[in-house]
Amino acid sequence: MIALASEHDTLALGAALATQARRGDVIALAGPLGAGKTTLARGFIQKLTTGDEEVVSPTFTLVQVYDTADVPIWHFDLYRLNKADDALELGFEEALATGISLIEWPERLGALLPAARLDVALSSRGDGRQASLAGGPGWAERIAELSKYVSGT
Repeated sequence: MIALASEHDTLALGAALATQARRGDVIALAGPLGAGKTTLARGFIQKLTTGDEEVVSPTFTLVQVYDTADVPIWHFDLYRLNKADDALELGFEEALATGISLIEWPERLGALLPAARLDVALSSRGDGRQASLAGGPGWAERIAELSKYVSGT
């Protein structure tokens, strides 16, 4: 468990995750409304872009693509997705093949959600939040590396 006492801590976790991300990675951001999914995504995206990139939840557009020097970041918010197959019309397959995918409300993908992913579960903890990380193949060592960047582990 990683303690996230403030919004700054959530942004820092996102930035730390960005240092470990690679083309083809899927990062599933789970948690209730207001848990900090978009804040974590903002820290991640700003770390790999200009740093002042405006990052808002793509609740209505469902997906926003951010260009970086190395790899595009696909930020999905699937809260309003009607059925899993609708994600294919959003470019989901292209995202998996060409970029890094940050997915809010990943459970909406059902069987389309890749097994080789990092699950980030965000929840309330007192006045702050906490995050738990669980990774599929290729994530164990990268999760261990995060302890260098994130306090509260």
